[in-house]
Amino acid sequence: MSEAISFRDTIVIRSRPDTLFRLALDPRRREKWDPSFAKAAFVGEEKLGNGAQVRFKLPARLLGLSFVARYGNYQAPTRGGWESVAPFGPVEKYAQAWSFKPIPGGTEVTLTTKASVRYRFVAKPVERVMRQMSGQALLELQRQVDRQGAQLMEDTAREYQQQQRDAQKAAKAARSRKR
Repeated sequence: MSEAISFRDTIVIRSRPDTLFRLALDPRRREKWDPSFAKAAFVGEEKLGNGAQVRFKLPARLLGLSFVARYGNYQAPTRGGWESVAPFGPVEKYAQAWSFKPIPGGTEVTLTTKASVRYRFVAKPVERVMRQMSGQALLELQRQVDRQGAQLMEDTAREYQQQQRDAQKAAKAARSRKR
């Protein structure tokens, strides 16, 4: 007897929808920032779109299970998602749907998770793990965007400091030439 799991999490992130869309749905980028996936790679053609298949591998703390998912409901940069192709472990179906709604000051990101578990007795623990994965994915997405912004500000500050040093050296050289 299978048990259905379905929930939705929403967060507002200070970034553009197209940037968040690429970070959340491109498997190569997602594997870099999302600790819920140990590996993520395209199966076959490496092109993001409806029908594209991706192989995901969960980390050891999540039993190291791997599964293949197929992208569907793909409409860049406002929404996209994937669904597992075959059962894995105690999970019969697993799907994630991402929605990116532009709002003043950022983007409202909604992650909808749906799953079907084979056995009722493992439904609660699996749901708890999936809720943790969903919340962690949204927080890590926020951190990734903040990290990129912080790096940009740091680089800009370094360039400004270098310009200030160069200007001081030029002024000092000009004063020494006048003497």
